[in-house]
Amino acid sequence: MKYKLTDETKEFFGRTLHRIVCVTAFANVASGELGGWIENEKNLDQCGNAWVYGDALVCGDAWVYGDARVCGDARVCGNAQVCGDAQVCGDALVCGNAQVYGDARVCGYAWVYGYAQVCGDALVCGNAQVCGDARVYGNALVCGDARVCGYARVCGDAMVYGDADYIVLKNNWSSGRYFTYTLSNKMWKVGCFFGTGEELIKKAYEDSELSGKCYEASVKYVEELIRIKEGLKCKTE
Repeated sequence: MKYKLTDETKEFFGRTLHRIVCVTAFANVASGELGGWIENEKNLDQCGNAWVYGDALVCGDAWVYGDARVCGDARVCGNAQVCGDAQVCGDALVCGNAQVYGDARVCGYAWVYGYAQVCGDALVCGNAQVCGDARVYGNALVCGDARVCGYARVCGDAMVYGDADYIVLKNNWSSGRYFTYTLSNKMWKVGCFFGTGEELIKKAYEDSELSGKCYEASVKYVEELIRIKEGLKCKTE
């Protein structure tokens, strides 16, 4: 055991949470040091270096484990999981069936919910929201008032500050899967593929003529959208 529940409690949406206290020193947490709030021991693993700090709270069926840290006034609830070396801090909220793992960070007033995943070295901050089945990973940055949702995939070195920074399309000619273009790095994410439009078209034609022509049309469609947008922008400047 690295911690136990104290008798200090507080109510959170009808749930009784207990402040935790460290009983066996580990990592940078000293024996006797008070932590944040959890509903029961199912919320925070007794193994590893995971910890809930300050006024942060974890409840419901949420689980924090590995070397993860939840701190500040952050909230992790529902069936959410925070693990690996991930950090959830500030006033961030992770809930639903969301997962935050790897070296990912969710901070500020950011929300991650639904079945969303934030992993790798990704950073979600500000008032950003990641929801639905969206996935943010790699060295991607989602911040400001951006909302990444649906089946969007934001990865690599992509930066998303608003809804206009990415485009999601659907393959309705074969697999039915969604694929994403991010404007900041001009890259496409299609299943396991990650690369430029030219690379995507080449790979698609190797699969089949139908796939090649459809992905080629998708790339040209997005390029035309960007040209129109940039042209209108120039006229207003």
